[in-house]
Amino acid sequence: MALTRTVIVAGAGIGGLTASLTLAAQGFRVVVLEKADRLEEAGAGIQLSPNASRILVELGLEQRLAPRAVTPEAVSIMSARAGGEIALMPLGEAAAFRAGAPYWVIHRADLQAALVAAVSDHPDIDLRLGCQFEDVTKHAKGLTVVQRRGNVRQQELAVALIGADGIWSSVRGHLFPDVQPKFSGLIAWRGTLEANALPREYTAPRVQLWMGPNAHLVAYPISAGRQINVVAIVSGTWNRPGWSEPGDLNEIKDAFAASRWPSAARMLLGAVDGWRKWALFTLPDIGDWNAGSVALLGDAAHAMLPFAAQGAGMAVEDAAVLAKSLSDFTGENTSGIPEALKRYARMRRARVLRVQRTARQQGRIYHLTGPAAIARDLAIRAIGPERMLARQDWIYDWRV
Repeated sequence: MALTRTVIVAGAGIGGLTASLTLAAQGFRVVVLEKADRLEEAGAGIQLSPNASRILVELGLEQRLAPRAVTPEAVSIMSARAGGEIALMPLGEAAAFRAGAPYWVIHRADLQAALVAAVSDHPDIDLRLGCQFEDVTKHAKGLTVVQRRGNVRQQELAVALIGADGIWSSVRGHLFPDVQPKFSGLIAWRGTLEANALPREYTAPRVQLWMGPNAHLVAYPISAGRQINVVAIVSGTWNRPGWSEPGDLNEIKDAFAASRWPSAARMLLGAVDGWRKWALFTLPDIGDWNAGSVALLGDAAHAMLPFAAQGAGMAVEDAAVLAKSLSDFTGENTSGIPEALKRYARMRRARVLRVQRTARQQGRIYHLTGPAAIARDLAIRAIGPERMLARQDWIYDWRV
């Protein structure tokens, strides 16, 4: 394939790997640069609502993902104040019928493995591990991207560079050095446990959402139902960058003390053998997502709080829209690339900002205390399951 059809993607996370597949499907040669020497699981479970699963299915990944994913039948909304379930939002067949695609929960490593296998099978995608983006310059033929592997620096010609390298993006730092992630004041704790370690009523194919005073808890099955993924969100001042620091069990137990949380929620926490924690950072609205033929994708452009379960979904959507925006490029010249990337950002920005606002709002609602928590619980009960699912249509039924 002609060299002028090369797009370089920095970052081999979910967004970067998906982008490589969507771009290759449009006839581009794609080079993926990943600074890690090997791809390892970061995080544990991940939710893929129909807006994201639809794109992955269209990329031919259903046979790789479906055997490892779980299709939860519902979201069970639990209140620490009330001591148990206050509402049930249907998922499963109901969500798939409304949106035309499945709602999956899956281990992040299983999703990454499926994406890597598809990338490795594609003749027009070159995944380079241990290879880091270093610099980019513009010229008449497009871009020259400098990459480094160990002490060896290499230059490569490309029509575009896509920064899909996460919230601490090197590509974003090159484009917009004044934009810095902001600590949210919240810390996520994660762990997994074997499903057979819990009573049967705790292992139903459901997403459990526990809301409580200044904290909340989410649990759902992964790995074809063999494991339970648990994520607890608490306030705190610890804000070291990174995804996987060891966590002290006593610290998380104190945050979910018996005086404020019922035994069912605390049993989930106590069953986790080992905790890892990460500080939750967000990005301000950076306005432009591109400068010329260099653009950002996923957390590099719009890192958000995880309380709408859409961080990965937004990156997958970005990848689909990016490829569509570049689909008319013929390779005869590079003059249309910057405008195509501007169009991509315009198509994405309003939706992403709405999801970011929703995530922030939901986080505040989950953590209410006192009379406000009582009013929240009554309001959620009053909505009813069908209306509750219908309120998600604007997210789940999105299409490229």
